[in-house]
Amino acid sequence: MQALLGVLFHSIGGFASGSFYMPFNKVRQWSWETYWLVGGLFSWLIVPPLAAWLTIPNFMDIIAAASSEIFWVVYMLGVLWGIGGLTYGLGVRYLGMSLGNSVILGTTAAFGAMVPPIFYDIMNVAGKETFTDMINSTGGLVVLLGVVVCLVGIALTGRAGILKEKELSAEQKSASVKDFSMGKGLVVAIISGVLSAFFNYGLEAGKSLAAEAAKVPDQLFEGSSHLFANNVTFVVILWGGLTTNLIWCLILSFRNKSYGEYVDKKTPLMRNYLFAALAGTTWFLQFFFFGMGESKIGNGASSWILHMSTIILTANMWGIYNKEWKGTSKKTIMTISAGIAVIFLSVLLVGLGNSL
Repeated sequence: MQALLGVLFHSIGGFASGSFYMPFNKVRQWSWETYWLVGGLFSWLIVPPLAAWLTIPNFMDIIAAASSEIFWVVYMLGVLWGIGGLTYGLGVRYLGMSLGNSVILGTTAAFGAMVPPIFYDIMNVAGKETFTDMINSTGGLVVLLGVVVCLVGIALTGRAGILKEKELSAEQKSASVKDFSMGKGLVVAIISGVLSAFFNYGLEAGKSLAAEAAKVPDQLFEGSSHLFANNVTFVVILWGGLTTNLIWCLILSFRNKSYGEYVDKKTPLMRNYLFAALAGTTWFLQFFFFGMGESKIGNGASSWILHMSTIILTANMWGIYNKEWKGTSKKTIMTISAGIAVIFLSVLLVGLGNSL
């Protein structure tokens, strides 16, 4: 029953993550950096501490009592993840929901599985599974197979994007993905995929924060195991993400002279703020429910894989809804479908390997 609840919570979180960019499509006459920052303020600064306060009232005391080493490690992992989150928005902007999410999340699955054991091997960290351990175990070999399969899936989705670019006119491409750019999008998406895995590393580094939060009586579900312990860790990670995104968006605002859009009455200000806030809040809900799911399943790696699987499926559903592949040939449709299926298979393999 607990595992089923974990799957349910992860599915809700994955649906939120795969859907959050949709409200941004309703924003009008604002530059990307303008609506991304407004949405981000809700994602990283406003909603996370509100959620933590509602579920763990003394969350700031827990953060203040943490060692400076743990705080800064979690924060810096959040800064690195923030670059991944920043480039995620650009990747979806250039490639669309379907292709963008498939490349980004496939890459995240691969690097999320590979980076920690390689790091532990290099640093000779005791008590952690190293890359050497992986190649000498059945589960590790399955994970490595999943990584290879993932790379094949990424290659197939990239091939589909190239075919799409050749087959459609500029007008057709912009009809479904306004700023479609295959080359630029692939580079940004792969960078995003690599760095997005750092959120999970931040959760692992902040386990002591979550452990302290778990001692607080559950505010919403009395008598149950604490579903919301990760909310404290989220606050610190997202402060790091806020730092990265705030700096870059401000740089773009001054470079493009778009800072006046925040108060430009010639634009639909109320509509834009509403949809940007909705996007940002929806984005955070992915981690709110991810934390609940992780508390039930317990395995951070498996939770991360399950989370991404749901995002891939949801994002591709929205890609179909947005008609991102309309007008392409049967060959292109078959190629992107095969790529998505292969990436999904790789995610399952990585999850299986982590559970062995």
